Amino acid sequence: MRLHHLTLQAFGPFAGTHTVDFDALSADGLFLLHGDTGAGKSTLFTAICFALYGEPPVDRDLMLRSHHAPAELLTQVTLDVTVSGHRLLIDRVPQQMRPKKNGTGETLQKAETRLSRWTTDSAGKGHWEASSKSHQETGKEIKDLLGMSRTQFCQVVLLPQNEFTKFLYADAAKRRELLGKLFHTDRYAFIERWLSDHSRTTQKNRDVARDEVLHLAARIHQAAGPDLKSQHDAPTPDTAHALTDPALTWAGDLIQASRADALTAQADAEKAKENQLAHQQLEAAARELHRQQTTYTTAREQLDRLNEQTPHQEALSRRREQARRAQQLAPLLHALSTARADHTRSQDRESDARTQLLPEHAVLEDADLATAGQRIRDDIAVLNTLLPEEATLHELCAELKRIDAERQDFAVQQRTARDWLEEESTQRAALEIRREAAREAEEKGRRQQTQLESLSDCVAAAERRDAHRAQITTAEQRLAAAKKETEKAAEVHIGIRRRRTEGMAAELATDLTDGAPCPVCGSCSHPNPAQAPDGHPTREDEQAADKTHQRLQQQRDKIAAELQKLREDAAAATGEAGDTPLASLKADHETLTKQLADSLKRAADRRSVEEELLALDREHTAMTQQDSTATAGLSDRNANYDNLSQRHAELTAKLDAARGTAPTLAARIDDLTGTADHLEQAAEASRTAATASQTLHTRTSEATDAATAQGFGTLTDAEQALLSEQALTDLEEKINKWREARASHQAVLDDPLLQEAAAQPAADIETAAALRATADDQHAQAVTASSTAQTRTTELTTLTTALAEVVERLKALEQAHSTARHLADLATGNASGTRVRMQLEAYVLAARLEQVVTAANTRLHLMSEGRYALRHSDHQAAHGARSGLGLEITDSWTGHPRKTDTLSGGESFFASLSLALGLADVVTHEAGGNPLDTLFIDEGFGTLDDDTLHNVLDVLDSLRAHDRTVGVISHIPELRRRITQRLHVRKGPTGSTLAHLTEAAE
Repeated sequence: MRLHHLTLQAFGPFAGTHTVDFDALSADGLFLLHGDTGAGKSTLFTAICFALYGEPPVDRDLMLRSHHAPAELLTQVTLDVTVSGHRLLIDRVPQQMRPKKNGTGETLQKAETRLSRWTTDSAGKGHWEASSKSHQETGKEIKDLLGMSRTQFCQVVLLPQNEFTKFLYADAAKRRELLGKLFHTDRYAFIERWLSDHSRTTQKNRDVARDEVLHLAARIHQAAGPDLKSQHDAPTPDTAHALTDPALTWAGDLIQASRADALTAQADAEKAKENQLAHQQLEAAARELHRQQTTYTTAREQLDRLNEQTPHQEALSRRREQARRAQQLAPLLHALSTARADHTRSQDRESDARTQLLPEHAVLEDADLATAGQRIRDDIAVLNTLLPEEATLHELCAELKRIDAERQDFAVQQRTARDWLEEESTQRAALEIRREAAREAEEKGRRQQTQLESLSDCVAAAERRDAHRAQITTAEQRLAAAKKETEKAAEVHIGIRRRRTEGMAAELATDLTDGAPCPVCGSCSHPNPAQAPDGHPTREDEQAADKTHQRLQQQRDKIAAELQKLREDAAAATGEAGDTPLASLKADHETLTKQLADSLKRAADRRSVEEELLALDREHTAMTQQDSTATAGLSDRNANYDNLSQRHAELTAKLDAARGTAPTLAARIDDLTGTADHLEQAAEASRTAATASQTLHTRTSEATDAATAQGFGTLTDAEQALLSEQALTDLEEKINKWREARASHQAVLDDPLLQEAAAQPAADIETAAALRATADDQHAQAVTASSTAQTRTTELTTLTTALAEVVERLKALEQAHSTARHLADLATGNASGTRVRMQLEAYVLAARLEQVVTAANTRLHLMSEGRYALRHSDHQAAHGARSGLGLEITDSWTGHPRKTDTLSGGESFFASLSLALGLADVVTHEAGGNPLDTLFIDEGFGTLDDDTLHNVLDVLDSLRAHDRTVGVISHIPELRRRITQRLHVRKGPTGSTLAHLTEAAE
């Protein structure tokens, strides 16, 4: 992957549109991103990640939309990049709120993605060709070309020093988590879980089969009972080895014993059956004799009782003869009964009708009752003519209520309008006062706004003043320290020069040779040349001390210049702010801000007051109109109400006289109608009662004459002798049944077999039944025993067959569980005899870690000048924890490995950087070998000394030599002098900006 151009618009801290030309920035293969903290250096990588994957890095939760950007400028990222030989242009717009194109307010801008490819036409001219506008298609294509997920990309393209220092110091569990995400080894964890689950499943199935064997064994033991014995022990949960073939042997012994017991029980049942048949025959003969004797005795007793009923039967015969004669008179007697019933009903009806009459009508005869009813009918006709006038009266009442309601409504409107007009002056005066107060507050706010702006400048100047003063104190301390160091360096330099001067003879003597003249005395003989004492300084020592002294002098002068500049800036700020404390100025600023807010709040009331005054004028006009309208309406309604009231009184008096005590004319008419109806009903009932009395007298005379002709002494005797057809039939049937019963019992007594049985002794059926019952019990017990034995044999055979099937299944499940358990233990590192307790995923990750360590050591060897080398360790972790992902550092100076947390800060940096670079190489190879031509390294260089920094930069140069571009994100000034291609990110109150610098900083 090689970056060409990146364009940011309203993204993160960048308010406008900014373009990064990575082709120019990467001209030397190494470039630097620097700037103040929070300026937005890391935002560039966030934009690259967002352009490629549509999301920011997984470890960042950033607000993509810039707060500094104007509302109409959309947040947008465009990346020109070459991936796997394909040059792509990716343009992404995240979801955001934007102003509406028409009207006011905001609307939702949906996320957009556009992917284009650089293609060449037939003429050899290149152009961008649109490829996709789908988020999913673009994301899939980018991921396929890069060959790595967003997590892997962020981990291997941006190398955050702090994260890999954590990885260097982390325990095995933390390393496993990171490496697992990068190398997607969750499939091996899935295999571990599947094998463990499969082991548990086979164990569960094996245990279920064991439970089935134990359950069947318990059922076999229960079916066998305590009588059957076996020379083998029954299987139990504690003897798992006895749940297969030994269990079948034990069950087979029980079946053999049960079969022998069943043969014995069957022979006993056959003997009991023969005995039962003999006693059943004896009991049957005894019961037949008892039946014959009982039948004869019962017939004798029944015949004697029937003979005792002879007088009663003769009386029934006489009653039958009377009923037959009375039946000749049945029509006349029925007519007489009907006449009596009609007479009684008519008298009751007349009595009931007269009880409904008024007291003055109760004693009248039928003709007088009819006359009184007709008079009342005439009165009803007169009242019906007055019904329309009663309806008119109701209408007048309703109209009076309506007019009275309107009068009250007009009165309320009139009173409301006049009350409001009386209070208007008070409201208007209060609003005028509020308007004047708002005007005064508005003028006061203008003055306070001017004061606040001036005071804000003073506060800013005071802040600069106090900051400069604090910096002056620090600078003075630094200057004092620099002066001491300079004086000390001067003393060292002078001392070295003095010592060198004192030993100059010895220094010159070192250049003397025999025969050559001495540069001091000119002698060619050097009998006793001076000797330099131990520790005598050389010219290089003096030059080095002089350079140190000069360097410290330059630092001292630089600090003095900075101090002078700070003092000048502090004086200028003091001139603006004075000596007033910053806290006091801020307190005054806060107080004035509150006062201004209060004034603005009160001034804002002016528009509201003016609107209320306009509303008051409108309401005054409305209330005046309401008062005039209500007054006219009230006068008109009062006149109408008086006229209708007079008419209502006249009509009420007329109708009250007609109604009498009734509430309405209709009620009066109903009362009179009911009285007339009762009179007519009483007259009719009186006439009906007279007719029924005459009919009763006639029917009585006719029935009396007929009864005498049939031989009855009185009419009452004839009526008592009369029976219904059913009663006469029942009487004849009763007489016939008595005669038939006597004949039937006499026939039984005349039977020779029954006479012979009666002559024998009484049959003893109880003894015969008891003997038969005993034989039945014996037979039932024998049959039950035989059936039980046979059933037990059958059940034992069935259960043993089922046991054999379960045992065969258990054997297979035991073997399957043993295999699954062994594979699961191997995958989880728990197998017996395993040297290292390493899980499958950890084993795979350990292999990857070895590759990472190998790749890292090639850089670490150069950075540490051959001193350090990383080593993968799979030793057992503490307290029996899982092993396989340990890291150690080998120091060639001592030849012993040691823990990584014993490294110094600088050593930790280049060790973690080596790990990061090695991991990037391995992940890239794992993802398909697509080259990552651009690499970012974030911070960490401040912990290195000059020599180590030089070595680290040499390693980065080696990356550049392999056609890689390395971007360093750092604050270190030394890097600005070493790296010529720099991207400076500046922050400001209106957002951050970018500047491409091409010269090394001085």
